Amino acid sequence: MATLRYVAFLAQDPARLVDFYHRFLGTEELGRSPEGDISITDGYYNLTFFKRRPALGEMKMDLGLHHIGLEVDNLEDVKGKFLALNPRGMILQEPDDIHHGEIRIHDPECHPVSLSTKGFGVPREMEKQFPRIRHIAYNALDPEMMLRFYSHVFGMREVPSSYLRRQQGRDNRFCADGKTNLALHPFYNPIEGHEPRFGINHIGFLVDNMEATMAELSIVLKIAPRPSTRPYAEFRFRDIEGNAVDLSQTKGWEVDAGKWETAA
Repeated sequence: MATLRYVAFLAQDPARLVDFYHRFLGTEELGRSPEGDISITDGYYNLTFFKRRPALGEMKMDLGLHHIGLEVDNLEDVKGKFLALNPRGMILQEPDDIHHGEIRIHDPECHPVSLSTKGFGVPREMEKQFPRIRHIAYNALDPEMMLRFYSHVFGMREVPSSYLRRQQGRDNRFCADGKTNLALHPFYNPIEGHEPRFGINHIGFLVDNMEATMAELSIVLKIAPRPSTRPYAEFRFRDIEGNAVDLSQTKGWEVDAGKWETAA
């Protein structure tokens, strides 16, 4: 099964963001480009902050969380599954460097998805316990179609949190790859705490000392509790460029069928 390993941002000032994530979430640098792009890691994920500029040529050029990437075993196998689902789907080459995958496809709502067989340049020996990313959330026009895409093309599994929403008549869907929980929320959603940002809405970090993390963050940022009705995460903040980040220690996230990861 493919695994989520990469998150790309478009940034006004990548260096400032990198300093922020190093200080508050213990990340380490992987590399920089002459154009000002910087890739960092939590030990498992590659987080790449692209300096926003016309030369990127992206369809969507808004600042903030931009697209994700998955590590796959076999690119040809994934290409076949993708084209079976979308015969006219585009497969684009990427530079295959520390900031990119090897190829790019697009999900049913036209968000880029980068693919790599090399773990996006993050050495296996770097993986650590905390802090670490365990959650990515999208706002989608059709969460069910997005779920079918990630299940069919990448083998991600729907988890019980998602089945509960089905029983409740709600459109939220959740799937996972054994490491990360991928939430697919409806964009038009009146529920408390929902933020209508199309595409990637937020990511979530698991931390083992919430009190210390919040004490540090609260010096420079406002941190808000998540609604008690939510199954995941206790708090949310926005980084210095406004990207939403959830923090969890005791609730955690459901990263596979019946498997929750917490730091309690």
